[in-house]
Amino acid sequence: MDDLKAKYLDLIGKADTESNLEDLRVAALGKKGEISLQMRELGKMTPEERQTAGPALNALKDEINSALVAKKAGLADAALDERLRSEWLDVTLPSRDRKAGSIHPITQVTEEVTAIFADMGFSVAEGPQIESDWYNFDALNIPGHHPARAEMDTFYTHRAEGDNRPPHVLRTHTSPVQIRSLEANGAPIRIICPGRVYRADYDQTHTPMFHQVEGLAIDKDISMANLKWVLEEFVKAFFEVDDVELRFRASHFPFTEPSAEVDIRCSWEGGTLKVGEGDDWLEILGSGMVHPKVLEAAGVDPSIYQGFAFGVGIDRIAMLKYGIPDLRAFFDSDLRWLRHYGFRSLDVPTLHGGLSK
Repeated sequence: MDDLKAKYLDLIGKADTESNLEDLRVAALGKKGEISLQMRELGKMTPEERQTAGPALNALKDEINSALVAKKAGLADAALDERLRSEWLDVTLPSRDRKAGSIHPITQVTEEVTAIFADMGFSVAEGPQIESDWYNFDALNIPGHHPARAEMDTFYTHRAEGDNRPPHVLRTHTSPVQIRSLEANGAPIRIICPGRVYRADYDQTHTPMFHQVEGLAIDKDISMANLKWVLEEFVKAFFEVDDVELRFRASHFPFTEPSAEVDIRCSWEGGTLKVGEGDDWLEILGSGMVHPKVLEAAGVDPSIYQGFAFGVGIDRIAMLKYGIPDLRAFFDSDLRWLRHYGFRSLDVPTLHGGLSK
């Protein structure tokens, strides 16, 4: 048995393939293997001989089995190492040339507007897109007979028959965010409220869902002069011009008194908008001093505080600044359009570095 042990341990150690290893297993432990034949001889031995030879043969069999398993594992590891060497891939090599993603113009302009007003001390406030009738209309001094409250202009949520609770709407402006912010934080306050709004309209310059940014500044000594300065600074920074002329036209909004539409001097020479020059005027936003009833609805004393508010269509000023002719294309999910009008993802708008590149 010592000779068998030495023989097979030596052969197993020299085996270089799993096929050779299997041949050795059969030669030693197969039905006709040398160790198996020795096991059969136990029946011919006396009981005393079996007590000695039996355990020795079992020990030999176990040792050969263990050597076979260990060698097989070693061969498998070696094969894996060789495969890893031959199939190695340098993942640090440059990837395939692919077009980078683009920032949508709406996102870009929202970031530009936020950067401009942040420089003037305005913080960003947000609120729900599904609003109660009270926040969207009543708190903003919009009476029940106002056309904006008609179902042909506003999206109302469905109410079950017999439900007498106040209706909810898809907000028609971001002004409800101003009410919520005043309720939560009181005055003084200086915020802008960008976000999606919804109205039942659809053509070249209108879509059922679009984007607005509204501004609000409330304090004890704010006047229309402050509003004029803020809007002039905004227009100069946004259109990246050194000078601009604004024209305030008297108008009417339920939530401001006095109210004004704001136009900018411009020219359309060659079909290109040039802000701050020429003899044309372009309406860009609505504004005014916050109505005392709106302040009261938000829990602010109008005998102590006053302020201004304004609203700008983000989609509209994006079209004007970047020469986009049709508003509906903003929502078509056309990658060709986005590659043409989109912005590089790492170009973050800053006032000192430039808003658009």
